Amino acid sequence: MKKLYIIALLSTLLVTTNIIGISKSVPTSTLEDYDPLVDVSVTVEIKTIRYLAIDDLQTFPKNPGNNTPNLFVKILINDEEFISPVWNNTKYITDADWNATLNVPDDVENVTITMELWSDETEDVAYDLSADLDDYDVTVTYSIKTGHWTGDDAQGDASGYGRLNGCDDGSIYGNDLDCELWFDITQNDYDGDQIPYWIEVNSLGTDPYVDDTILDPDNDNIPTYWEYRWGYQPLTGNDFENIDPDSDSINNIEEYLTSQWLSDPFRKDIFVEMDIMGDGPNGEKTYFPENSKELIMTALDKQNIIYHLDMGTMGGYEIIPFAESLGRDDLVQIYQQYFLHGNANNWRRGVFHYGLVVYDAGITGYTYLPNAYQITSSHLQEKTKKMFLKEDIIYASGYLHELGHTLGFWQIPGHSRLSAYPWQIGWWIAHSYRSCMNYGWTYLIVDYSDGSRRLPDLNDWERIDYSAFESDWG
Repeated sequence: MKKLYIIALLSTLLVTTNIIGISKSVPTSTLEDYDPLVDVSVTVEIKTIRYLAIDDLQTFPKNPGNNTPNLFVKILINDEEFISPVWNNTKYITDADWNATLNVPDDVENVTITMELWSDETEDVAYDLSADLDDYDVTVTYSIKTGHWTGDDAQGDASGYGRLNGCDDGSIYGNDLDCELWFDITQNDYDGDQIPYWIEVNSLGTDPYVDDTILDPDNDNIPTYWEYRWGYQPLTGNDFENIDPDSDSINNIEEYLTSQWLSDPFRKDIFVEMDIMGDGPNGEKTYFPENSKELIMTALDKQNIIYHLDMGTMGGYEIIPFAESLGRDDLVQIYQQYFLHGNANNWRRGVFHYGLVVYDAGITGYTYLPNAYQITSSHLQEKTKKMFLKEDIIYASGYLHELGHTLGFWQIPGHSRLSAYPWQIGWWIAHSYRSCMNYGWTYLIVDYSDGSRRLPDLNDWERIDYSAFESDWG
């Protein structure tokens, strides 16, 4: 009798809809059950954690805290606590591979989620993820009806959707144990496309039995799921090639192509392909320190300008044949051969800057075009022999300096060989411009200036030209 009652109840819930694209009879979504096809569980996935507080190698005041913490995450889902494993003695957790899942009521739309970051030192220390000066943790409200969340993180906010930045409270140059944390929130879904049942049936008009991850019913070259996630109408065509809401010169077609690497159409992204020269016949080694890459990422990420470095994880990266010395014309040829691969219409042309590391690039050691640049490992290695200069900072500062030229920093105070040393008058005139673009600060800091000091200081962050690298030069 009980089985017959259940069958009868399910039969009353089945209705035939006339929504375009739905070919099956689907259960009616009611306020008593937002998804009749599954028992809803919500998952919080932790992807990446990075320590953004001031690095003790830089010339800023030293951070009084532990620079190599033992980090772990606490997550509360509807007040039920989950604690991650401890990532020991590291500032950079690039693949956290940890999540927390809770079965939630199917008849309650909103799920409350709080995220905290701690270090298990002698006494637990809270690390800052919040844009609020008075808080370190963040709380969001996730809707099982829409699959979106709001609160301390939301679509279109400064740090990006699914990314937290403790520097957003204004502590960017303070000692506030700032960190960034990348995450995602999802729920189980019958067709696996991360578009909840309720929104498919009652709003979008898509089929809850069909995976919409790669379908493009409006033929605008972007699939339904990406459009829905970012607030566009997936059944209405858009001219995405000419839509760039964050003005980072990466249009929405390109944002979709780079979404697998966590780009955000409403927050600025900078993509860089780093190629490196192979070994020479006499044992010459071209080198770039791992920590230098992290220092560059930290400098940009703190400003919510996300730095994506491709060394083989994003479809690029080449080992360039050794050559004793490479000049400007050589850089043009290498760019065309190893970056564009002979295809002037290569889609990466409008997305990635090209930053080559070579063994020797001539007398100055550097060459740049609006869309490419190269630094010299042998020259930088010589600088590591000087007192007070640190290898990681030398390489990172030099590379960030040359990247600045592809961001439109060409005519700038302090960018002169007469401003490089304290015995030169230009050093004293331009010293307030505290940027790695200033020769007086190059190799000492990994940062651009914020314009807060006396003239001729400039706010580099506000004057970045994100389209400069798309010039036809080279």
